Amino acid sequence: MTTDLTRLSAAELAGLVHSREVSSVEVTQAHLDRIGAVDRRVHAFLHVDAAAALGAARAVDESLAAGGPPASALAGVPLALKDVFTTTDMPTTCGSRILEGWVSPYDSTVTSRLRAAGVPVLGKTNMDEFAMGSSTENSAYGPTRNPWSLDRVPGGSGGGSAAALASFEAPLAIGTDTGGSIRQPAALTGTVGVKPTYGTVSRYGLVACASSLDQGGPCGRSVLDTALLHAVVAGHDPRDSTSVDVPVAAVVEAAREGANGDLRGVRVGVVRELGGDAYAPGVLSSFQAAVAQLEALGAEVVEVSCPSFVHAIAAYYLILPSEVSSNLARFDAMRYGLRVGDDGTHSAEEVMAATRDAGFGPEVKRRIMIGTYALSAGYYDAYYGQAQKVRTLISRDFAAAYEQADVLLSPTSPSTAWPLGEKVGDPLAMYLQDLCTIPTNLAGGAAMSLPSGLSADDGLPVGLQIMAPALADERLYRVGAAYEVARGPLAGAPEL
Repeated sequence: MTTDLTRLSAAELAGLVHSREVSSVEVTQAHLDRIGAVDRRVHAFLHVDAAAALGAARAVDESLAAGGPPASALAGVPLALKDVFTTTDMPTTCGSRILEGWVSPYDSTVTSRLRAAGVPVLGKTNMDEFAMGSSTENSAYGPTRNPWSLDRVPGGSGGGSAAALASFEAPLAIGTDTGGSIRQPAALTGTVGVKPTYGTVSRYGLVACASSLDQGGPCGRSVLDTALLHAVVAGHDPRDSTSVDVPVAAVVEAAREGANGDLRGVRVGVVRELGGDAYAPGVLSSFQAAVAQLEALGAEVVEVSCPSFVHAIAAYYLILPSEVSSNLARFDAMRYGLRVGDDGTHSAEEVMAATRDAGFGPEVKRRIMIGTYALSAGYYDAYYGQAQKVRTLISRDFAAAYEQADVLLSPTSPSTAWPLGEKVGDPLAMYLQDLCTIPTNLAGGAAMSLPSGLSADDGLPVGLQIMAPALADERLYRVGAAYEVARGPLAGAPEL
């Protein structure tokens, strides 16, 4: 086949594989070749396992040749997996030295579902250490670069997964979203990323950052591709105590319906508090054009107010570090991972201190210290307790807004991709990049970022964020697919 398989959508690839016009081995090898050709410059992957990926692809081809049905709608289509999901056949490092080379004794539920669906896993993608960051510069293994401009960041913490998509190294990817770590990289790389409703994708085997906020989710280059992946990984899991026992939302059907381009009867709300001076001019004009486009498709546009959103970042950066402080206590040099100073002359406490000092990077240490302080005696109520009250107010604001609108809209990120190194020395400037994405995580709802074009300022991708109530994920896909068709493909896709 002369077509460049790496440029096809996941849906197109699945159709070709299932009809046996092309083999899964061919598709997987094409992407492995692409990784070999460009990843030295992008650094999207921390680990690639060609043998395992080709073995999974071969199993799909053999099953289809024997007359069996595809294991799923995506059987035979390869994928890049964020290195925060455990895998028994590849290391799980979470972008940290403290887990360098560690191989889990069990697969995460997301990993297991991908395997059962016949999805070959190409490898594990780079990320900010333990998912703490907005640029993938906090990885202990070096930064990932944005395929649109290699001197710029791809966003974070899931910059590796987003960059793998944007550079055509993988047609699908999995990320996690604690405060925007799927959506913000999607915006900066011109791809699609979805944070599903909290509890609808299992967190079993997802190495925890902040347990009440973390959510795995699908990433792709189109709304339909992302919906197909969402349907594969979502669903109740009794091994995850926070998993909700409800049917998987009809996301694929919603994406196909939305592609018809008719949004009559849909109310879209523009959040007043997520507008204004915080945005680059090119981001704001792209967002305004997207709103106008949705209105032209028949949607009713209303303005809604969510006054507590202005406190979201402050509340988030108390809740998240507090949970980080608790979750990362398990990395103690006693059970697994890095161990420093264990020469028989040091106490367990000294070995633990030396290991954590050597194994954790600056941002992880910063958040552990903030969280430990916020949870300490005499400060718990003043900091963590107050932040949880703000979280309740934000949830109430969402509930009131969804009485007026079916979905809510905002830019995904205040800016396009910024130069590598520009914000590393200013944590607050980095935190503010999650201005628009954090509220949804605090409330547990669903949200999508998809491209809204290229900024007139610098020609880099801009993201449109669509938010939906908890357990109404299908609304994202209907509105997103309708807008995607009307917008048309992004011009100037990167050539590496």
